[in-house]
Amino acid sequence: MRRDFELQKLFSRRAALLAGGKAVFLSALAARMYYLQVLEAGRYRTLSDENRINLRLLPPPRGRIVDRFGVAMARNPKNYRVLLNFRDAPDVEHILDVLGNIIPISAGDKRRILREARRNQSFVPATVRENLDWQDVARIEVNAPDLPGVTIGVGQSRYYPYGADTAHVVGYVAAVSPGEFTGNPILKLPGFRIGKAGIEKFHDLKLLGTGGSSQVEVNAFGHVIRELSRQEGQPGAEVALTIDLELQKMVSRRLRNGSESAAAVVMDVHNGDILALASTPSFDPNAFIQGLSSEEWQVLASNSKAPLTNKTISGLFSPGSTFKMAVMLAALEKGVITPQNRVLCTGKIELGNAKFHCWKKNGHGWMDTFNSIVQSCDVYFYEIARRTGIDRIAAMARRLGFGKTLGIDLPGEKPGLVPTTEWKRKTMNAPWLPGETLLTGIGQGFLLVTPLQMAVVMARVVNGGFAVTPRLTRELSGDKGTGPNPKPIFDSLGLLPAHLHLIRRAMDAVVNEPLGTAFRARIQKPEFAMGGKTATVQVRRITEAEREQGIRKNKDLPWRYRDHAMFIGFAPTDAPRYAVSVVIEHGGVGSLMAAPIARDILLESQRRNSARPGNPFDAPPAARQQVRRVPPGKSPGEG
Repeated sequence: MRRDFELQKLFSRRAALLAGGKAVFLSALAARMYYLQVLEAGRYRTLSDENRINLRLLPPPRGRIVDRFGVAMARNPKNYRVLLNFRDAPDVEHILDVLGNIIPISAGDKRRILREARRNQSFVPATVRENLDWQDVARIEVNAPDLPGVTIGVGQSRYYPYGADTAHVVGYVAAVSPGEFTGNPILKLPGFRIGKAGIEKFHDLKLLGTGGSSQVEVNAFGHVIRELSRQEGQPGAEVALTIDLELQKMVSRRLRNGSESAAAVVMDVHNGDILALASTPSFDPNAFIQGLSSEEWQVLASNSKAPLTNKTISGLFSPGSTFKMAVMLAALEKGVITPQNRVLCTGKIELGNAKFHCWKKNGHGWMDTFNSIVQSCDVYFYEIARRTGIDRIAAMARRLGFGKTLGIDLPGEKPGLVPTTEWKRKTMNAPWLPGETLLTGIGQGFLLVTPLQMAVVMARVVNGGFAVTPRLTRELSGDKGTGPNPKPIFDSLGLLPAHLHLIRRAMDAVVNEPLGTAFRARIQKPEFAMGGKTATVQVRRITEAEREQGIRKNKDLPWRYRDHAMFIGFAPTDAPRYAVSVVIEHGGVGSLMAAPIARDILLESQRRNSARPGNPFDAPPAARQQVRRVPPGKSPGEG
């Protein structure tokens, strides 16, 4: 009996302890629940929302690029693309294999995506494929349960409707490379692209805009259920160019039809507007949007005619006889000649043991300043270059625009080279030789210029001697004058009007008088008449033996040994508004190859009135001086 009582007492004590332990445990649980549900409710509500709601960065619409009349040269069509969110993809490689059975995915794309999965943060998705059609989108959506982390995105791609015709002006955009990340988060967005060439690169920050944001609700698999809120970004600025698109297309296609490798620039002589700027061969900038294969890139990069190079600003050429105006102005300014001075051309000139030949084997006879330009007599310019000296010639060339960058709003402009005695001493540790001055006098030797510089020099000579500078940007988002050159520069070059008038009349006669080197390329309609200067530039040395036996014709030589054909011109002759430069690489004779192309370009510029709408800045009065025609074979003094 006593034993039963002790057992009951022990059981009651243990039951009390167990009950007490349960009470303590329940109290602790209640306290914890109170802490979590009451005191920490706000925090866990936030965590829950963060797990349910994703904040996504929205890329801003890239600004359009339009021509001077508002026609789009770069725009943003819709682009359906498939994205892979690494945070929601448990096995990236397996998901890519499954997705590859639905839409084609190349081995290169797989390697790229796996590389991005290791490198990027988990919330930054990767673009698997772009430019999907509706069938691709539908197949992916139907198989969505088997594709965790895979979503369809709707964005904008860049499109260049005129392709190769505008490639060297507009440029292109491409994916951001690792070295181009600046800390701006929008650069890491899937498929985001930045300017890599042309206007796209020069104005990239203005075209870029600022990113927006979107709050979306997702389910447990990471698929978007609905969008909760959206804040749009700020679109990039619209860039209006000085280019006349129709003229640009005409120039580009005319070069392609008449040459293998060439460049041309059309410029308003009064305000510096570049109306057309073309380089051939060209390329399709849209190919860079979708991504070039290594084979496609190799074809472009290894092409000996350099389709990726904008020859108008980066191509360097000896200017040949187009340089003779600079030599003439230097000689006239120094006073070593007057318009009436004459030099006898017998077909060559001797300096020491060397002979310097004229392009006309038997010579031109007696030449004065006017006719030396009209007939492009080399001996005349050998002589006046010798009298003037290389340093004075170089100083005049730089005043006109050779030998320096002109500040055009395109990346990659090269300054060229105008040699001097000091330059040769520093770079070659050698003295300047008299024969090198003679070669410079006809635009050969060390001289190197760009087609853009040639057009600018032409403009400055015919606009009355004002230092107009080239520009491609007309407006940014409607704000006039916000380009690199907010207004034309009318600083005088300090050249005597009489000297400029002489050269301008001579260039009129080059084209419009029978003795002129470009007479066969003239414009038949007097109201559209052009003036200019031809050049045929040697790229190889012609030996005395070859001269004795007869110089080989260009058509009998390999392409790379043929002469360059060049022409610089202006129109109309009575009141110049348009300047043009044409360079046909290894094209042969300038009067036969470059001058006809320049004629067609200047005629089209005037027919279209490409410089419209009216320039808000008036041209200087001196630029409107009239040209008096001179009868063939007479100098200005003879009238």
